[in-house]
Parts: sequence; C-alpha cells; structure tokens
Amino acid sequence: TAPGPRWRLRGRRSRCRALCFSTGSSDPYCIVKIDNEPIVRTATVWKTLSPFWGEEYEVRLQPSFHCGHIAAMTATGCFSGWLSLSEVDPDEEVQGEIHLRVEVLPGEAARRLCCTVLEARDLAQKDRNGASDPFVRVRYNGKTQESVVKKSCYPRWNETFEFEVAEGAAGQLCVEVWDWDLVSRNDFLGKVTDSWEKPFTPGTWEKKNLSLREPGKKTFHSEAGSGQGNLGALQLQVRLRDETVLPSSCYQPLVQLLCQEEGGVSLITLLDETTTAECRQEVALSLVKLFLGQGLAKELLDLLFELELAKPCEPNTLFRSNSLASKSMESFLKVAGMQYLHAVLAPTINRVFEEKKYVELDPSKRDATGRMRCSGLHRVQTEGEVIEQSCQHLQSYLGELLAAMGRSAPGCPAVVRGAFRQLFRRVGQRFPEQQHQNVKFIAVTSFLCLRFFSPAIMTPKLFHLREKHADARTSRTLLLLAKAVQIVGNMEAAAGRAKEAWLAPLQPALQRGVARMKAFIAELVDVEEPGALALQTLVIREGPLFMHKTKAKGPLLSSSSKKLHFSLTSEALSFAKTPGSKQQSGSIALSRIRAAEKVEEKSFGSSHVMQIVYVDEAGRPDTAYLQCKCVNELNQWLSALRKACANNPELLGSYHPGVFRGDKWSCCHQRDRAGLGCGAARHGLTLRDWSDPLEPDVEAQRLFCHLLDLSPHCLLGLQSAAPRLLEALATSESRKIREFVSERTHIVSLTWRIHNGGYNSCNPSLTAGLLQNLLPEPCDIPTNLGSPFS
Repeated sequence: TAPGPRWRLRGRRSRCRALCFSTGSSDPYCIVKIDNEPIVRTATVWKTLSPFWGEEYEVRLQPSFHCGHIAAMTATGCFSGWLSLSEVDPDEEVQGEIHLRVEVLPGEAARRLCCTVLEARDLAQKDRNGASDPFVRVRYNGKTQESVVKKSCYPRWNETFEFEVAEGAAGQLCVEVWDWDLVSRNDFLGKVTDSWEKPFTPGTWEKKNLSLREPGKKTFHSEAGSGQGNLGALQLQVRLRDETVLPSSCYQPLVQLLCQEEGGVSLITLLDETTTAECRQEVALSLVKLFLGQGLAKELLDLLFELELAKPCEPNTLFRSNSLASKSMESFLKVAGMQYLHAVLAPTINRVFEEKKYVELDPSKRDATGRMRCSGLHRVQTEGEVIEQSCQHLQSYLGELLAAMGRSAPGCPAVVRGAFRQLFRRVGQRFPEQQHQNVKFIAVTSFLCLRFFSPAIMTPKLFHLREKHADARTSRTLLLLAKAVQIVGNMEAAAGRAKEAWLAPLQPALQRGVARMKAFIAELVDVEEPGALALQTLVIREGPLFMHKTKAKGPLLSSSSKKLHFSLTSEALSFAKTPGSKQQSGSIALSRIRAAEKVEEKSFGSSHVMQIVYVDEAGRPDTAYLQCKCVNELNQWLSALRKACANNPELLGSYHPGVFRGDKWSCCHQRDRAGLGCGAARHGLTLRDWSDPLEPDVEAQRLFCHLLDLSPHCLLGLQSAAPRLLEALATSESRKIREFVSERTHIVSLTWRIHNGGYNSCNPSLTAGLLQNLLPEPCDIPTNLGSPFS
C-alpha cells in the first residue's frame, strides 16, 4: 500500500469519583465518540457513585478526523488525571449545535441555492424517552422545506434543500430545528440564520458547529467548580499517536537484522537490555506480532527465554517479574491463544454468571445477607453450612474448569504448544536437579494460569468473555475461582493454605487439581510440531444478526428482518440459520465488498444497523442491511469487516447512509440508485481487537521509532553489532526521507549517537553516504567525522 499517516487513539476508562445524583445512586457508563459518532460504550457499573471500569480501547482514526469527545490533552498527546464533568441543562429550551453546508450553483434559468443540513448534536431532550424527534425547517424567501429524524438528540439528516435565486437578489436563509409531536404542538429547539446584503455569487460556504439560539436567550453551560451541579470527576488515560507507515521494502533491513544474529550478538539482546518498564509492554507486543508475521514466533520466544534464564534467578521467582520475556509471552498468548482461552473458560464463566450462587470461604468477608435459607426448614443457614455449600460450589466450578483444560491440549494452537515446549525444555536444562523437577511445569503454568487464565476469570469483560461486568456476588465467586486456579498453577496447595487458612476446606480439591494440571502440561508439551509454526486460520468474528430486506415502496421504516448466524473469516462473510449449520444460507466473498458503513437511524428505526455494499457474482451492485443489538457490537462488526477488506482495490470513497426506497435515496433524495454517495466512507476508522490481522509494517515502524530513541550509553557493549545496526536503521530512514523530508533529523541524531558513543568501528564512508541521502542536492561530505560538531 502507498505510504500514509495513521492516527491511533488509545484510551483507558479508569474510575469515576463523587458522582452526584438526587437518588443517591446511579448506573454509570461511558461513551466514546469520534466526530460525534459513538464508537465505544463501556459496560454499565450498577448502583454506584464511584464506578471503576479499567477498560482499554484503541481506535485507528482516519486522517480526516476532526475531534473526539475528550476533555483535555497535554502538548505531548498524553493525559492522565481527573477531569471535571459538565452538563447540558435538560430544562433549557435551546441548546446544541448544527452543521450546515451552503452552496450557490449556476443554472439554466436561474442560480440555485443548495443548503445541505448534515447533522446536529446535543439537542434538548423534549420527550419522555430522553430524546427528541427533531425535524429541520429550511426557509428562504418565503419558501420552506422540512425533514424529520425520530428519537435522537444527535440527528443526521444529510439532506440537501434547493431554492431558486433571482438575479441580483439578496436574501436571508433561516434553518430552524423543532421537536415533532403527533398530538401536542411542536417544541422549538433552536435556529440559525445567515443574511446577505449583497447578491448571491457562486461559491460554497461550509458552516460547522453553529450554536443554536433562541432570540434573547443564551445557551447554558455549567462551569467546573462554579458550584452549579457538581457532577464529580472522571479519570482518563488518553494517548494520541501519529504514525507514518511506508511500504514493506523500507523496513526489510531492520526486519532482517531483528531476525538474525550477527557476530554472536542479536538486536533482541539490545532491546532486552535497554527497554524501560514504561514502554516494555508495547515493545513486546510489536516484537511478537512482527515475528508471528515472519513465522518465527517460537524462535523469538526461545531467545528471550534463553536471555532470561542466563540472568541470576531463583526457581520460585522464575518469570514472575515484568521482564521483556514475560511481557512478550503474555502478549503472545493474547494474540495467538485468545480463541483457545474462550473455548476453555467460556462454559464455566457463563455458568457462574447464570447461577449467581453465593460463594464465600473467608469469615472476615462473609455477608449475613448472602446466607440462604434452608429449604423446608425456613431458617437461616449456619456458618458451617455456608462454608460447606460454598466449598461445594467452588469445587464444582474448579473441577469443570480443570476438566475442560485437560481435554483442551489437542485444541491448543500449534504455535502456542511449540512455545510452551521450548520453555519447558529450556527450564529443564537450566534446573536439572531432582529437587527442581516441578520448576519446568511451574514455568509453563506461570504464563498459562497466572498471566492468562486467572486474569480472564477475574475480569471476563476485559477478555471479551462477557459483555458486562459482574455484580458484587458473581465478582467474588470469580475471584475465589481465579485464586484456586493460581494455587493449582503454583503446584503447591499447602502454600495457599499457609497464607490463607480459610482455604483449608478446599485443600482436597486443590491437591487433585495439582495432579491434573501436571498431567495436562505433560500432554501439552509432548507432541513435536514439524516445520515452522504460524498462526492458524481462524474465524475472525461470528454471532447472530438481523438481516433486513427493504421494500421497494411504502413507509420508510417498513421492512422485514430475519435472524441469522453470521461468520466472518479471511475469505468470506457467510450466514446460516443456526450456529454450526453445515448448509449455508449464503455468503459474500470479501474481495467483492466495497464498503461497510452505518445506516442512519430513520431508515430502520434503529441506530445499530450497518450496511455492506458489495457486487454479486454477476457484477451488479447490491447492499445487505444487518442490525446489531448495541453500539459496541455494531462497531466491532464494522471494524472486523473494514480490516478484513482493507486491501480491496475497489473500495468506495462515498456511500449513502440511507436506503433506496421508491425512486430515491432517503438520505439525499437522489434518484439515481447507482449515483455517487452523499456521505464519506470511513474505511480507516476501526477498533483494535485481539483477532486483528497481523500488520508487520506497523510493528516494524514502532520498533524503528523505539530504536531511534535509544540514548548513546544504551549501545555500549555492542560494538560488533553497531555498524550493522546503523546500516539497517539508516537504510530504512534514508528510504523514508525520500518520501518525508521532515524526518531528516532522526538519522542525523542516530548517526551522531552511535558515532559519539565510542564506536570507532563505524565506517566513516558509510556515515558520509547516509548523510548524503539527507541533502536535496549532491555535495562532497568529508569522511573524517571526528567530533559531534562536524
């Protein structure tokens, strides 16, 4: 693909404090919007004024994006702190903004004034359902045109209204917004006007975010700290990253150096020794994805294991620190093993959520309100009965989970089994003593159980196992279950009892679990996989959706829908009547998809409908309308489709957000069904997900930037690798400079760092040749660069 910038917005919703509502409680959630389009909705935290989310999202933005609903950012593009919340007064009659585009076009008889009403936001809530039914009324020289959108305070009309302009005439254009009511009178929501004293001349004016006003009144805005409606504060962590990714050929020298060992020294060693705790997670993830794309993930992890085991370490603390090896293996499991995790944990997690049983073994945390009455005796259970029943529930969940793990060895991805087998062998060679025979098993479970399964059990929402966070009772059950899995993973049931004596009733189950876990690990690492190991082809996304069939005539909202099970792979989007059905109802090859976009709310009465524009086997354009159940599911499907079709050569630049019914499009009233769309396509707006296709070029660019930021002393001790490192990085940089001259200082600073860091073995001719690439015109450069100044 051609080089171009990529913007990535990464945000974490952490916690909210001191939310104030008259009822003394609330069910808060957050919505993230990009250009006023909802992209992410966090889970609802029930009945609390101090919610904690801990959810993290990464959004790839289009180069043309304008804004996100983020309150503040620092000059470095990163912010972490408490932000004051403000409100829009629901009792005010006029509030919000509207987006217009006005254009005067020449015509045969007279010129035409075209006013396009795109969208509005933050309109007043006039109906009982917390929304409004806004319609826009456009007036010019006594003529009026209208259009309505139902149930929205953020309507998108995308409609153009045309008026004839008399020769030499001036006039006033007035755009009003009203709330439509069937029985009572319509409510005024605001208006904007534009007056021209001089005659209209051809041209275009685009009016963005014009505040709606009512004569004599001002729009209400509460000020932070003013005392009016103190709503608490929201803690965010937001990072905006601008990336320029070039074709693969630009990164080949760097990739080859990363994958090779030169003079007994590897660039991975440099990364292991110089990566700081702040950026270790990102470097590890980029390394894992880059080597997975090269089919060398097992070799990367094996080298990192070897480097970690070469350091002084104790058997009981092996891989427990946040080293590059630990972070790389953790990232590797999330990238390559997430579907495996879902297959193992989902049945037990769903059972815990559905049963909602009271489970508590710790006497200090036992809640008298959680005790259940004995059936038939109508009395409150004793403490011993509560412990016995809780132990039975927990043993049942743990037994089911360990049984699922024991059966899962053949279903574990080959690349994951290969990595665990290398880890098992390396640790066995490092600790061959008889008293350390369990260390190699514990090394595997330290990743599989402690860093992968246990966190997913405690917070299933963050691992996409559930759509909502657990309530207090379910959360406590999951925590106890995760603790039991950790104890089994440590393979010392007695140690857990020594730390927490109240786990004593669970000891027999934990002892049996240790034996089952050891047998499972032995089976997992037993089979040798021939050849290079790579990621298996997986189902990218699947689930039930409603397919709409629009009618050629009739009311706008009239359509029939059918619930089908959809499955997206790297080849096609297919659908069937039921999950796992051998007979498909139909499919759309990804190569035939031209766009995946949202559908405006008024088309089907829902804001969670997407459209897939494609060409059928006969080459005719067609559109499939699919309805999701929530905004998160909608954007997850859109992101998956857009990423899967990113390399399609015939993607559309525009689309119709409405539907074609009767003889025109509902969005722009255009009568040509195959005509140019009235809305810009958003192919580049996607959410990051564990099932994303690998992008080696993106990961190479990030590693490249990380290496550029190394200080001179970080390169000491690698003199034999320094010239090769300089050559690889400089080759990548010089190719980048041919495309983007503004980055010329990077290679200059890198050349100075390596040369000034004491590397006399650097080739002066090579350095001069690299600097030559930076200059717009050829010139003579001295090869004797004896000082940083020269």
